Amino acid sequence: QVQLVESGGGLVQAGGSLRLSCAASGRTFSTYAMGWFRQAPGKERQFVAVIPWSGMSRDYADSVKGRFTISRDNAKNTVYLQMNSLKPEDTAVYYCAARRWSSRISNEYDYWGQGTQVTVSS
Repeated sequence: QVQLVESGGGLVQAGGSLRLSCAASGRTFSTYAMGWFRQAPGKERQFVAVIPWSGMSRDYADSVKGRFTISRDNAKNTVYLQMNSLKPEDTAVYYCAARRWSSRISNEYDYWGQGTQVTVSS
C-alpha cells in the first residue's frame, strides 16, 4: 500500500513558477514509477509527466515539455514537479500517482493522491 500526499499548489501569475511535491509513505517507493496528472474543470484527467523508479527516461506531455521538470528523491520518498513559465491553461488540480512501470494512461495507476490546486492568472 502506498499513500500519496501532494503539496505546493497555489495562485501564481502567468510566467511564474511553482514546485509541487508528492510525499509517499511506505518502503517500496523506490520501486514505483511516479506520474503527475492534472484535471481542469469540465475536462478529463490529463497526463503531465512520469518518472520511472530509476529516475531515467522521463516522459512529458507535449504541452509542458521544456517548461516542467519531474524529479524524485528516493531517500525522501518524494517526487517533484517544477513548473516554470506557467500559463493560464495550466490551471488545474494536479495529482501524483504511482504504479510499477511508467505509463501515460491514468487508469493504469494503482495509487493516487488527493490533488493540489494550481491556478495561473493572466
